[in-house]
Amino acid sequence: MVDTPGKLSLWAIEVFIAAVEEGSVSNAAKRLSASISSVSQQLTNLEAALGASLLDRSTRPQQLTPAGGLFLKRAQAILSEANQAKAELAVYNFSQMSRLRLGLIEDFDAEVTPALMEQLAGALKGCQFLLESASSYTLSDALESRALDLVVVADLNIAETWMQVHSLMQEPFVAVAPKGYVDQSKPVLEQLEKLPFVRYSSRQMMGRQIEAHLSRQRINLPNRFEFGSYHAILSMVASGRSWSVTTPLGYMSAQRFHGALDVMPLPFKALTRSISLIARQGEMDTIAGDVAGLMRPLIRQKLVEPCLEKFPWMGPDFRVE
Repeated sequence: MVDTPGKLSLWAIEVFIAAVEEGSVSNAAKRLSASISSVSQQLTNLEAALGASLLDRSTRPQQLTPAGGLFLKRAQAILSEANQAKAELAVYNFSQMSRLRLGLIEDFDAEVTPALMEQLAGALKGCQFLLESASSYTLSDALESRALDLVVVADLNIAETWMQVHSLMQEPFVAVAPKGYVDQSKPVLEQLEKLPFVRYSSRQMMGRQIEAHLSRQRINLPNRFEFGSYHAILSMVASGRSWSVTTPLGYMSAQRFHGALDVMPLPFKALTRSISLIARQGEMDTIAGDVAGLMRPLIRQKLVEPCLEKFPWMGPDFRVE
């Protein structure tokens, strides 16, 4: 950025304060993640704009000149006011939104989504909400095409420059089997392989993740059943006729089948997935972070803690980020 000669800039003021507090230009540059030459130029520009020398750079550590000591208090006040203004505008932007288009994966439909919408409705009194529940791929495409403002999705395995990403949680994949079918004191996979394996649809990210992981473990399971929903899969398992691989969120979303299911660690190498809130970079300011901040305690309270109470062995792999 090119500064206009004779004009004060907030960046130059921030550089000056950092140079005073750090005691040298090089330390100020490290603190601000800027080059030494850039910091030095900003100080020179500031002194030129004020018509006074602010720092005696011949001493180690450098010292404030009388003019610098006088200006320091003003500079700190200016920067404090600017930061306060940014904070107030962030709150204003959030509270004054007139429309929010939000997409969430179906995993949150039963517990988190209703509570989140209740909190957002209370914070955004005059806001119109559009809520869409779909797969991670579908939601990501809708965000990129500007059909949605914020999306909550599982592992996209991409880091596009246009994305602003806020991590929400991590969860492990688990095996589910008919109640009482597996004796966990014996080889679990050998027992499970006597039942048909129910797959998630290959059109869904979860289905592809599971298939890729099975392939890496050189586990080849006959492809007879492939369903697209948690409820259909867990209903099939609960009937006693099959087994599957799912996640704690998938299990929690189908509570009516819990009494007929056993949940256990994968009988092969562990696998986890991450869930994040994503916005378009530079368009939602602090709002994406605010919504992520609302979601994390809801996820912890409504999903993670109840599940860990039943299955403490999930431990560190099932957590809010």
